Amino acid sequence: MSDVSPIAPRNGLLPRSRNHDVIERIKTYILDKQLRPGDLLPTENELIAAIGASRTSIREAIKSLSALDIVEVRHGHGSYVGRLSMNALVESLAFRGLLSTGTDGKVMTDLVNIRQMLEQGLSPLMIETLDEVELANLRELAVRMRRLAMEGQPYVDEDRAFHIRLMNAIGNDLVSQLTEAFWQVQARVAPTLKVEAADWLRTAEAHEAIVDAIGARDVQRLQHAFERHYDPIRRTIANLFETPSAPAGVSE
Repeated sequence: MSDVSPIAPRNGLLPRSRNHDVIERIKTYILDKQLRPGDLLPTENELIAAIGASRTSIREAIKSLSALDIVEVRHGHGSYVGRLSMNALVESLAFRGLLSTGTDGKVMTDLVNIRQMLEQGLSPLMIETLDEVELANLRELAVRMRRLAMEGQPYVDEDRAFHIRLMNAIGNDLVSQLTEAFWQVQARVAPTLKVEAADWLRTAEAHEAIVDAIGARDVQRLQHAFERHYDPIRRTIANLFETPSAPAGVSE
């Protein structure tokens, strides 16, 4: 049975409610068939028969699912179950963060706070799971960051690698993906924040303190090191949007 409406859709697009319904039917099909990321989806004709939707609605739904990385379209090969990345989240948060830097910086402050809370909350697990080999790798990254900071250079790649290694070591894939997503957003917005050279150095030293705390197997020390790590960027955001004080004797 076709779901084609006698009313022509505006601008060539399906009404949102119908498009949403077909999207949900395709997602249900993937779940019912127990398809995994990378598995080939049925052809367009097979999907039409399987879920009872029109060709137009199937195509629009596939486009929407592709934007969410639930479906991956490989032209000339077909459609596959996507790798379920967080690209859509990154794009949305990065755009909101850039908008926020033009107003009050709240989105970036919230993001920094979430990163800190996540890492502080996982501190006991980090201490349990990070072995001496991982600690040596983290220390090498931290030392490289401090050296670059002393040379007046940023260390974006090293910073990312440090935090991803921290999360990968605890073995929670979702936490690793969230960390990667949050880090990408912060990295995209950070160039607009005008971080001072001294703050690059303080942050690099905080990375070394994180490694020292894990090596000492001290949870409270590690949580304090994470707080120190995020203080410079949090202060940079606050200073960027601080309202200048009125000169003495001048009333508003």
